[in-house]
Amino acid sequence: MPDGRRLDVPSGGPRRFTGFLRLNPDSVGAFAESIARFLGTGRFLAVQTIIVVVWITLNVAAVNLRWDPYPFILLNLAFSTQAAYAAPLILLAQNRQADRDRVQAEEDRARAASTRADTEYLARELASLRVAVGELATRDFIRGELNRLTSDDGEDVEKREKKRRKREREERERMEAEARGGVAPA
Repeated sequence: MPDGRRLDVPSGGPRRFTGFLRLNPDSVGAFAESIARFLGTGRFLAVQTIIVVVWITLNVAAVNLRWDPYPFILLNLAFSTQAAYAAPLILLAQNRQADRDRVQAEEDRARAASTRADTEYLARELASLRVAVGELATRDFIRGELNRLTSDDGEDVEKREKKRRKREREERERMEAEARGGVAPA
């Protein structure tokens, strides 16, 4: 090795000027948002207006205190400097807000997709329950089976069977009357 430097090992030399300018983007963004919030308040406008009025009054009326005579070049320079810094800070704050809005929109889309999937799942489950309920034993079938199993003698069974048929007939007549649009028999 002629000069003793190896190319596969990072140099531990002095830091460059660009290393000094590396700032934490979140800290800079938070600072920019706080400045942008302050610049957009009525308090800032009131304070700035008072300073400008006092500045102009002192430079016009007080002969001994004239540090910025009539064209107010120093005041214009201060406004230009303020605008030069305020505009990029406001743009940086807007960019951060746009990034937050984008993330929020993505979360909203994901939440909507999840809700849609849950709704579709519940709809499928409800449909399967409806199909399953259609396969259940009917009330009349269960009643008949219970009557058959609990009957003590044939006479009680006949009475219950007659009552059941009468109820079925009345129910059928009532349904037919409703289907025709008439009034069901009492």
